[in-house]
Amino acid sequence: MKVETVLPLGKVDPGLRKPEQPLDLTTVGDDARRVEELGYDGLFASENKEDPFVTIAVAAQTTQRLQLGNSVVIAFARSPAVTAMFAWSMQKLSQGRFTLGLGSQVRAHIQRRFGVSDWTPAGTWMREYVQAVRAIWDCWQNDAKLDFEGDHYRLNLVVPQFNPGPIAKPDIPIHLAALNPYMCQVAGEVADSLGPHPICTRAYIEDVMLPAVRKGAEKTGRDPGDVKVAMRSLIATGPDEETLHDRAEAVRARVAFYACTPSYRAVFEHHGLGDLAKRLSGLAREQRWEEMPPMISDEMLHTFAVVGTFDEIIDRMRQRCAGIADSTEFSIPMTSDTEYERLADLIKTLQQS
Repeated sequence: MKVETVLPLGKVDPGLRKPEQPLDLTTVGDDARRVEELGYDGLFASENKEDPFVTIAVAAQTTQRLQLGNSVVIAFARSPAVTAMFAWSMQKLSQGRFTLGLGSQVRAHIQRRFGVSDWTPAGTWMREYVQAVRAIWDCWQNDAKLDFEGDHYRLNLVVPQFNPGPIAKPDIPIHLAALNPYMCQVAGEVADSLGPHPICTRAYIEDVMLPAVRKGAEKTGRDPGDVKVAMRSLIATGPDEETLHDRAEAVRARVAFYACTPSYRAVFEHHGLGDLAKRLSGLAREQRWEEMPPMISDEMLHTFAVVGTFDEIIDRMRQRCAGIADSTEFSIPMTSDTEYERLADLIKTLQQS
């Protein structure tokens, strides 16, 4: 199994309503080099408070073998042409090590944060978006006529001055973040890999997401096995029980936060926890944040997160990922050189799964 991480390296999950450790762009190069030295297979940057393409551009210049990508950029906030150019540049800079990760975000963010006035169902929109990006790449690489027309995008203008032309490794994988069945079906139709949200349990992935991927793949005559699954899990771990307890409580708060979010409710309903999710949503609306984590039992915590000491965590990651994941994110907090040495051992062991 391939093992990946995100920057900032060694971040501590802050739990609910606490500021995350900021990404220091001035140290990205050194951090990326250390990720490679630790033995990770891949490094990805999120679009939170920094532009992920900037982060990956810096990381590409200080690494040689790491797979690089963004997880994820918000597709609908950018035109397909803008995204296609960013990805083309990242692929050239990294010499073929880049993966384009796309996510849809929810309607409120697209309209009120990014200022995009129109909104249509995200699944059909994303299918068209991926097809449009690939049409642009085909034009640049193979001099194919650009004549793409869909419900959202009409692309038929190619000017030599703005055509970057072919590159040595043009096959850029596209990774789709997903949770609901229809977006999983779209991934099966047009994507190279699927990224379940961290709150997605093994049961939800097996029972709901993978069948939808198969449906999409079969619809377009693809082999479902060609769509890789890149797991991201909520992880609580540490060198001893005392450290583990504190980190588990932070993850408990994160589970409660996800449970109160309507977009993720389907996962909780799949486990018979729909009523609890609705109660948590009510508490969130009333800003009663501190009352929420205690409502997540230990059984629920272990259902939605991977919890264990350093001695236990690899076996529990295997239980979560075996047979369904081709790669997994393994981002855990480290506070000393000794712990970083242990992390390198953990990565190597997990890769052998």
